[in-house]
Amino acid sequence: MHEDGAIDYVELPATGLPAVKDFYAAAFGWRFVDYGPDYASFEGAGVDGGFNGADNLTAPLVILYAHDLEAMQAKVEAAGGRVVQPIFSFPGGRRFHFADPAGNVLGVWTTE
Repeated sequence: MHEDGAIDYVELPATGLPAVKDFYAAAFGWRFVDYGPDYASFEGAGVDGGFNGADNLTAPLVILYAHDLEAMQAKVEAAGGRVVQPIFSFPGGRRFHFADPAGNVLGVWTTE
C-alpha cells in the first residue's frame, strides 16, 4: 500500500538496457516488465523500481508517493524545495521532480 511521503520506488540509470537486465537476472534473479525500448521495471529486488535508459539519468532517483500530487508539490515548495521538473504524466501515473536544500533531486508520484 502506498503511503504519503514514503519512499516508494527507485529508478536507476541504464544505458544498454538489455545487458543491464541480463546482469541483474543472472546475478540476483530479478524479473522485468518492459515499458518500451528504454524502460523496464524490476521485480524481486526487495523494493519497487526500474531501469531508465531514456531520461539521461546520471544517478539513482528516489521517488516518494503522494495521494494528492498538487498538495504535496505545494508542501515541498513551502518547505524550501525547488521544483526542477513540473508535473508530467507517464503510463500509470503522474509525477514531479524537486531538489532539496542540499541539491538532491527526488521525485514524487501518484497513480492516475
